[in-house]
Amino acid sequence: METSSRLSYFITWFATLALVLLALRLRRGRKLNLPPGPKPWSIIGNLNLIGSLPHRSIYALSLKYGPIMQLKFGSFPVVIASSVEMATTVLKTNDAIFTDRPKIAAGKYTTYNYSNITWAPYGPY
Repeated sequence: METSSRLSYFITWFATLALVLLALRLRRGRKLNLPPGPKPWSIIGNLNLIGSLPHRSIYALSLKYGPIMQLKFGSFPVVIASSVEMATTVLKTNDAIFTDRPKIAAGKYTTYNYSNITWAPYGPY
């Protein structure tokens, strides 16, 4: 009876280890093409780098990381375009990508399935 208990314990341990290693390998496989930026802390992100004058803090970071950079405010990733050329690219060239709002329950139930002007998707409507 004891050997079957040890065998089941070993099989359970081995299966758990295999699943963890598989999950780590799949997670490491994604390579995203993200802009440069400082390494964020685990919970607060890069909020520790933003001082009492946020515009000056972001300017100082843009001197180090370039005209487009990624920061994390808490758990939310934020892409910052800090030059005129980057702002033009983001706001004028790719404006259709940034016009839609996320579809959440507030827009679905309060505006008759996203039909209000504040929740309507980008398009002729």
